[in-house]
Amino acid sequence: MKVLANDGVSQSGIDKLESAGFEVITTKVAQEQLINYLNENKVDVILVRSATKVRKDIIDACPDLKIIGRGGVGLDNIDVEYAKEKGVKVINTPAASSASVAELVVAHLLSGVRFLKNANRDMPLEGESKFKELKKSYAKGVELKGKTLGIIGFGRIGQATAKVALGLGMKVIAADAFLEEATIELDFFDGQTVDFKIKTISKEELLKQADFITLHVPAQKEYVIGKKEIEMMKDGAGLINAARGGVIDEVALVEALDNKKLSFAGLDVFESEPKPELKILMSPHISLSPHIGGSTNEAQDRIGIELASQIIEILN
Repeated sequence: MKVLANDGVSQSGIDKLESAGFEVITTKVAQEQLINYLNENKVDVILVRSATKVRKDIIDACPDLKIIGRGGVGLDNIDVEYAKEKGVKVINTPAASSASVAELVVAHLLSGVRFLKNANRDMPLEGESKFKELKKSYAKGVELKGKTLGIIGFGRIGQATAKVALGLGMKVIAADAFLEEATIELDFFDGQTVDFKIKTISKEELLKQADFITLHVPAQKEYVIGKKEIEMMKDGAGLINAARGGVIDEVALVEALDNKKLSFAGLDVFESEPKPELKILMSPHISLSPHIGGSTNEAQDRIGIELASQIIEILN
């Protein structure tokens, strides 16, 4: 049986599949050529991440296709229900990249509160000639310890983010449409564990209380954070989005940053991805990364092995 890993898969995943007798193809096939390629090569399984879309046209035109696998959490690039109606299994790896995304969120938080993005740009240009001036400019950072982190969307990634924040000494509050309470277990290198029970609150209460807010929600039809929500936030708050582009109104965000309602933002995903708006890219108040939340070596290994295990179980 053949597996096309169109957006790539870890070597550990390839090894596991090949040891079970599968042929793994890692050729990158353009979206418009996928149907022909899948049919000509009689591909049984297609693995994608966020780049490749598997819509009704591919599902209808490729009768050999048995499984669509998504390396990651979101399934918005796959017509899931239609695939199921046609007898095509859809699998994903919802837990594999949680820790990686959580650490990136905190990296953006630290970048914001300690001005690391701008300092990293200014030091190569002016570090030699204006060291004292730069030191003065960037000497008014704040600590995360003791501050309140508001997490909107308290699923696996939201809870993983809570773990890192709690480890830094932050207070964590959360809002979730489907969850009333969660127990967060912090496990340490020496085997000790500490449990924290967190009861969710309304989004409105979270917006008013949080010093910093991070989003961990699926793609939405409407903005989760728009102008109205930003107005409810604390003056000088920070906002992080490593979830999905389009859950924050980027026009309202830039406006709030420019008028100092918000102090900084961190974005890993964008409304117009893969071509983020120039105003976002050029803002001195936004820490940026190119949708790499789950892109660590460890996460990719977990994703590859988890996908391989599911494929083997289904087809063997």
